[in-house]
Amino acid sequence: MSFTPRIVFVTAPSLEQAQKLAQVIMGAEHLAACVSLVPGVESHYRWKGKLEVTAEVQLLIKSSAEQFEVLRELIALHHSYECPEVVAISPEEIAPAYRQWWEASLDSGS
Repeated sequence: MSFTPRIVFVTAPSLEQAQKLAQVIMGAEHLAACVSLVPGVESHYRWKGKLEVTAEVQLLIKSSAEQFEVLRELIALHHSYECPEVVAISPEEIAPAYRQWWEASLDSGS
């Protein structure tokens, strides 16, 4: 399987939902090597014409381009938001040992 690393950003409305999403993502399909939860995020955005300010938890998902569509669908299925954030970026540089662990974790689920 080829490996093109991606960091996927997702926000959740609570720590409880972020933890549930992390567990689903880290489940049997090996969609991520790691999911980091960052509580205490304050998001300012427009939704349906209204300015919103919301406390959220940021998920930083270490996945791959090859897994992105399955990951996106899984998040849409388990997320409470009508339009959840699912944004993938390509890291410019990764420490070689970390990259090797990341790739091996997605290949084997270890």
